[in-house]
Amino acid sequence: MPDFKEKTPSSSVEDKPRASLTSYRAPEDASDTDNVVLHHQLGYEPEHNLRRNRSLFTLLFQSLAIAAIPYGQGSTILSAVYGGGQLSIFVGWIVVCILNECVAISLAELASRWPTSAGPHYWSFQLAKEHRALAAYATGWIWLIGNLTITLSVNFGFASLISACITLNDADFTAEAWQLLLIFYAVCLFSLVLCVFANKILPYVDTASAAFTAVTIVVTLIALSVKAGVGRSSISQALGNYDKSLAGWGGFTFFIGLLPAAYTFSGIGMITSMAEECRDAAVKLPQAIALCIPVGGIAGLFFVMPICFTMPSPADIVANAGSQALPYIYATVMDSPGGGLALTFLVLVITLFCSLSITVAASRCLWAFARDAGTPMGSMLSRIHPHFGVPIESLVVLTVVQMLLGLINLGSTSAFTAFVSVGVVALSLSYGVPIVLSMANGRAQVSKARFRCPGTILGWVNNVVSLAWILFELVLFCMPTSLPTTSVAMNYASVVLVGLCGLAGIWYAVHARKVYRGPPEENL
Repeated sequence: MPDFKEKTPSSSVEDKPRASLTSYRAPEDASDTDNVVLHHQLGYEPEHNLRRNRSLFTLLFQSLAIAAIPYGQGSTILSAVYGGGQLSIFVGWIVVCILNECVAISLAELASRWPTSAGPHYWSFQLAKEHRALAAYATGWIWLIGNLTITLSVNFGFASLISACITLNDADFTAEAWQLLLIFYAVCLFSLVLCVFANKILPYVDTASAAFTAVTIVVTLIALSVKAGVGRSSISQALGNYDKSLAGWGGFTFFIGLLPAAYTFSGIGMITSMAEECRDAAVKLPQAIALCIPVGGIAGLFFVMPICFTMPSPADIVANAGSQALPYIYATVMDSPGGGLALTFLVLVITLFCSLSITVAASRCLWAFARDAGTPMGSMLSRIHPHFGVPIESLVVLTVVQMLLGLINLGSTSAFTAFVSVGVVALSLSYGVPIVLSMANGRAQVSKARFRCPGTILGWVNNVVSLAWILFELVLFCMPTSLPTTSVAMNYASVVLVGLCGLAGIWYAVHARKVYRGPPEENL
């Protein structure tokens, strides 16, 4: 169990005795305490237009809404089918949950040590021994690119699911690229409006999302298990079937099957951008990060197992699924397009919740980086509207950039699909940089955090496993799903990421190097 140290506004974290998770009590004036820490220790002037209306549970529910298990796993399940079928889906889910929990705990330690919405770029600045501003700038832009592209992938995936639902109802309908783009635009604008005007109720929306996700998983479990339109597989077949003939990767095929689970939990660190809207952030925020995967992982087993027991053959799914395998699986197992449509509609609602939660987190990421003059139009993007309590300009810019990038789909579907991989790769990189810097400092800084791994050895093992998994993800998400590949099926994630980072480099050379000095220096 992670260790904690109590803290008051007039003392440093090192001065108070340890307390366990069960015995820790937040101060009654938790919001004032957080603002004192933010100002006197972390160096930021508290933004009083931001409301600290997030608790441990609402942050946990937001992180689960971002994971959106039925959508995250379901929308990319075709990769797991290529990756071997049921074995990759079931065992892959468990393996990824274990590895990503190590990453989550590593991030939770850093978030507890420096509970600010600036997140990874602030951590990198405090941990780097040389070229601190450059390290923070690079991390900040990779972090921002990850937030932007993973949000874009969710919103475009939402549009694709809507199109798939229409196809289930009308087999003759196939959305043209321009039609899909218009649906995507509608999704982006709808999320923007709700994130601006409904900010006060969004914590309750995250709670509703958690409840609806639980209901969806139970309904899916019962519906698929009872109907089983193509029959029920034996336990050995359902949990152990492994067909490596579809991907063409030979012995590496199983790892392709890890993609859906890895995509589902790729945003585990995004709620760090909500630090300045959370009470007692040094404890509640890392707790939410650390709890997301155990809670989501157990719930996800009840989603993937009925699919494993009742799914059609992998070859049939590949031949008929098109861009979305889940609606086809649902319709086939339910033995009717109507039944498949009903289950897919539940996933659509979850995706809507995900779109809202992930847009909120990404906008706070942009706002926090702009506050440190890391982006163009920093003074404008770092404003918080006094009435709505949200960074409206950051939300608008985030939406506009998504809509512009969506135009790529008109010319090249494969190039746009790369944004899914770019999101995971960029987020993983932004997690890895501060973890590496923390290890280079002998974990001296995170040893002062109120939430940390107990014991020196366990902390080091956790960081090493985290880093190894992150490095493997960087390779995995830059590979094509199947071989032999073509210009259409090629994975362009590395090209897109280098291009986006190149734009950030140009901005640094032209202007940012003159004004960007990194986030504030920590006051100890």
